[in-house]
Amino acid sequence: MRLLTLSFDNGPDPHVTPRVLDILASHAVTAHFFVLGKNLVSDEGRRLVERARDEGHLVGNHSFTHAVPLGEDVRPEAVEAEIAATDALLSPLVPPPKRFRPFGGGGKLGPHLLNQGAVDHLLTHRYSCVLWNSVPGDWLDPKGWPERALEDCTTRPHTLMVLHDIPDACLEGLDGFLHKAKALGLHFTTECPRDCVPIVEGRIACDLTGLVAPA
Repeated sequence: MRLLTLSFDNGPDPHVTPRVLDILASHAVTAHFFVLGKNLVSDEGRRLVERARDEGHLVGNHSFTHAVPLGEDVRPEAVEAEIAATDALLSPLVPPPKRFRPFGGGGKLGPHLLNQGAVDHLLTHRYSCVLWNSVPGDWLDPKGWPERALEDCTTRPHTLMVLHDIPDACLEGLDGFLHKAKALGLHFTTECPRDCVPIVEGRIACDLTGLVAPA
């Protein structure tokens, strides 16, 4: 049995996220949503997080601005400005454990993802750090991404896919993709592949080499 974990980054968006939630509900699929702090300063953004939570989805922190990967951010206050500031808005809305997804800059994995300050913060505040193993590029090709996504799912036993609940990304192809994924026998889960979670609730679970910028 092949497993598929869906995740949606960069929301919530007032126009797209409700429709994504409707589609997921129609398929009885639950997912991860990694949200931006800048989208939680509005009442509407916070209400969408509450809706996702109440419908069984898991909601995590994806930085405040989504502007510069933490491993490349030279600001001394970067961790506070990106992780902690988002958590201040998010933690009243969603229960622990805390989840953080670093900004990959186009879905890339590498030492640009984190700096040592970010790692220390994640450990101290008992975060899980959730990465990915499939980025079908929905924001680059809103119509063509489902074909690449389905192909990805056949290459490994458990796929953790990054999609985006933002304009001109996954929405147009999402319903059809879910129908085809089910037809292929994929089993949807919110569990994550072990190698995609290098930090688990404040504990280093696997080698962070290659994910953290040199000091």
